[in-house]
Amino acid sequence: MGVFNWLNLRFLLMGLKVTVEVSIASILLSFLIGSILGVLRFWKIPVFSRILGILIDIIRNLPLLLIIFFTYFALPQILGLRLSIFWSAVLALTIFESAMLSEIIRAGLNAVPKGQMEAGLSTSLSSIEVLRIIIIPQAYKMMIPAIVSQFISLIKDTSLAIIITLPEFMHQAQIIYGQNSNYVLPMFAALAIGYFMICYCLSLFARFIEKRVL
Repeated sequence: MGVFNWLNLRFLLMGLKVTVEVSIASILLSFLIGSILGVLRFWKIPVFSRILGILIDIIRNLPLLLIIFFTYFALPQILGLRLSIFWSAVLALTIFESAMLSEIIRAGLNAVPKGQMEAGLSTSLSSIEVLRIIIIPQAYKMMIPAIVSQFISLIKDTSLAIIITLPEFMHQAQIIYGQNSNYVLPMFAALAIGYFMICYCLSLFARFIEKRVL
């Protein structure tokens, strides 16, 4: 039987399913946490925002692979917190992507003209209400392309979790072509198609959202 027999296809699809599940969980969590961090940095709270900025810069400049190692191997030793391989990968991706997204969101908020805040405050709205009602909606409209690009990077970065043997798409393909060297190129082609389809679907969804809000 050929490389793409039913057993191998089923094995690959199981890996693709894990990749999608890790991606969705990480996207939702990192978007929520990254938004909170971005707003807090934009708010310029004395001392706190500076410390937060230093922590975010440290995370952004660390290799994602190192963060994956840390969540899976170091957390059990340091905090006694032992996570499954799946949730270790999700946590690592969430930590890294939240830091990246927070900077995108902070920059987007800063891109909104300062006059918008002043105009909102002049209508007797509180600064928090101005941020929630006026500033954030405008900023997120401008940030859609950058945020989606970061999410696409996140999806591709799930392949790094192969280092902790997460049974994702890349891991499953590696096991298949490890059985026969003739399977290497077909598996690489399958990986390229699989990742392209996931990322392209996300891009199409982003374009749909962009047309609806702009």
